[in-house]
Amino acid sequence: MSRRFQIVAVALAVGFALSACGSEKAQPGADTSTTATKSAKSDKSNKGNSMDMQEAADRADGMLDDVLKAIDPEVQWAHGPTTKGSCDVTRRRTVMTIVSADRRQGFLDQIEKFWRAGDYRIKAKNKDEQFPAVYAVSKDGFGISVSIRAKGQAFFEADSPCVKESKVADSTSKPNGPAYKGVYPLPSPNVRSDFWSAGAS
Repeated sequence: MSRRFQIVAVALAVGFALSACGSEKAQPGADTSTTATKSAKSDKSNKGNSMDMQEAADRADGMLDDVLKAIDPEVQWAHGPTTKGSCDVTRRRTVMTIVSADRRQGFLDQIEKFWRAGDYRIKAKNKDEQFPAVYAVSKDGFGISVSIRAKGQAFFEADSPCVKESKVADSTSKPNGPAYKGVYPLPSPNVRSDFWSAGAS
């Protein structure tokens, strides 16, 4: 009787140990969220956004069209790559006009003023002398930015909030210069402007 009790006790101890191992050490990368938690996260991430990725891309295109049209004098631009995340989409534009170091801050100031006057909040500014940038966000949660990068080239990006997944077509906005279709990365800025390129070598 005593031996049978010992066998049962050992079996129970081993069972509890294995159970503890399974519950405390989930496999790397395993999803330990409950179905209810996943559903709540999904509902929260898409709350208030009934648009899909294509509609979000169209909205981002409109934002980029507006800010580029507001720049005076006009700069030449081309499309950058469109990228999709798990539930968001980003449209990009690359400025092909040479913006000299002397004109850079005025260029950014003009864009910031346009955003402040519109439906945007300035979220952050990078005041680096060589690579300055301005980051804004719209009331409906779209982010938009302008940044100066290598060789003084200006880049615009518009990012959507989390939206419904869908296919995304190429932008229908027509560049005001060469399209550079299939060319990546795009060339360095190569268009001179009497105003924006003043002082550039």
